[in-house]
Amino acid sequence: MAGKEYFQNIESGEHRMNLQDYQGVYVFVQQVDNKITGVSFELIGKAKELAAAMETEVTAVLLGSNVSALCDELAEFGADKVVMVDNEALEPYSTEPYAHAMAAVIEKYKPAVVLYGATAIGRDLAPRVSARVRTGLTADCTKLEVDPETKGLRMTRPAFGGNLMATILCPEHRPQMATVRPGVMQKIKPIKGAKANVDKFDVDFTPNHNYVEVTEVIKKVSNKIDIQDAKILVSGGRGVGCPENFQLLRDLADALGGEVSSSRACVDAGWAEKDIQVGQTGKTVRPNLYIACGISGAIQHLAGMEESDVIIAINKDESAPIFEVADYGIVGDLTKILPIFTEKVKEAMAARQNG
Repeated sequence: MAGKEYFQNIESGEHRMNLQDYQGVYVFVQQVDNKITGVSFELIGKAKELAAAMETEVTAVLLGSNVSALCDELAEFGADKVVMVDNEALEPYSTEPYAHAMAAVIEKYKPAVVLYGATAIGRDLAPRVSARVRTGLTADCTKLEVDPETKGLRMTRPAFGGNLMATILCPEHRPQMATVRPGVMQKIKPIKGAKANVDKFDVDFTPNHNYVEVTEVIKKVSNKIDIQDAKILVSGGRGVGCPENFQLLRDLADALGGEVSSSRACVDAGWAEKDIQVGQTGKTVRPNLYIACGISGAIQHLAGMEESDVIIAINKDESAPIFEVADYGIVGDLTKILPIFTEKVKEAMAARQNG
């Protein structure tokens, strides 16, 4: 009967929130070794836009140990206020202390919106916090906007394997929470000398059975450049034909000083690794030059690269949708075009060096 009474109380409105008590757009700031990750700046940039539509402020939530020196950087990228929880228990990252701290911040300050990066840390932290504060969470959003009438947050994300875009609302609970993949939003140009109000918030950390002791952190060393940081990408799709033909893309990328990326079809086929996948279910990129080789241009892929500065498409199907977003298009067999393209690039580079 206790469970039945509980649900009856909810339906009667006894447990309903006063939504007017919740104000402000908050961003969880992910920092590792006292260095803020790029997605946090991107989210603050988006938060500025959302806050303007809601007529409120942007607050960055900074958790860690000895992190006060990072506050000015957050202000330069758009934070109006910083709530800082500085405690030894927050270094290095561990799920329970961070979830405890974030839940405490939310209970104290009552934000209307909380955004997290859809990173390994963000995806670990956000669902636990949402459960503690009894609100919803929309994961891997590709679009965030404010409803002009209700001032609620409209959170859009791919669903059913990226074949459908779903817009999700959280009308009766606060805060409205979402994770956003790196590269989806754009950070603002830093405002040098900007300052934010810093509120140092003390949280009581009492170790319990959910705490773990981190005895050692072993960092993975990789010579690969993250495709989200690359200025030039040569990307392959199903039209590449076979995994061996990816060498043609690597040759061109090496000649241009770029990196190789891939569509989901090639990752699913085992031709390429997941960490170089571009698209709704992969990474969002904005390189100076994106060369799409054998990529048809499905909407799921376009969502991850259509904001590239210059797009060159190579495809034997002249009606492929990729040509609709491409700045330059070549219709033909990529196995014949790419070797010629690569050779011409090498000749141009050599001429530039000799000149």
